[in-house]
Amino acid sequence: MRWTIGFDGDDTLWHNETLFSMTQERFRALLAEEVSPDDLDARLLDTERRNLEIFGYGIKGFVLSMIETAVEVSAERVPASDIRRILDFGKEMLRHPVELLDGVAETIEALSGRHDLLLITKGDLFDQESKIARSGLAEHFRGIEIVSEKDPETYRRVLARHGVGPERFVMVGNSVRSDILPVLALGARAVHVPYHVTWAHEQADPPAEGYLRAASLADLPDLLAAL
Repeated sequence: MRWTIGFDGDDTLWHNETLFSMTQERFRALLAEEVSPDDLDARLLDTERRNLEIFGYGIKGFVLSMIETAVEVSAERVPASDIRRILDFGKEMLRHPVELLDGVAETIEALSGRHDLLLITKGDLFDQESKIARSGLAEHFRGIEIVSEKDPETYRRVLARHGVGPERFVMVGNSVRSDILPVLALGARAVHVPYHVTWAHEQADPPAEGYLRAASLADLPDLLAAL
């Protein structure tokens, strides 16, 4: 059967969350005299969640949330030099090379000849467009969708736009919350490819059944053949 396969981008095709984790470690060091690492992490996560509906997902929202958190935990005493360093953290993240996960390039190339591939990723439009272009994978996708959220309605609109029924669609991604649960709610298929680091906001309990799990993207062709 010829499937339409949707792929997540961040932490499914290329590394992403490790970059956020390394930057957050630098943020902890910067504010070490103001607050404990655990408290800072909790405050930052609360700020990020509160700001999602304003800034959306991505590096720019992360940087603004770090600045807001620094202002709050320092009782507005944070020096301009520290604000500058946080801004520099963000610029370094945006300039960081796109590093594909092992086996991604070969798997995407092999599947593109047998199935219709879509890239469905969420985040800042400019940053995601840049990463997709630099990944070298764009030519293999029939369509590229950069969305602000991944919920059942978003997937329903994407499938309708591409003329694909849920019975012919498989979503592949690392996030149970964004790539698995909303797709299963539509009656489509899903393949979970876990990444070794998951942002707390994306964590969710996996369903008891109804989806497949792959150790790496290289396992995907065999899983699809068994469907």
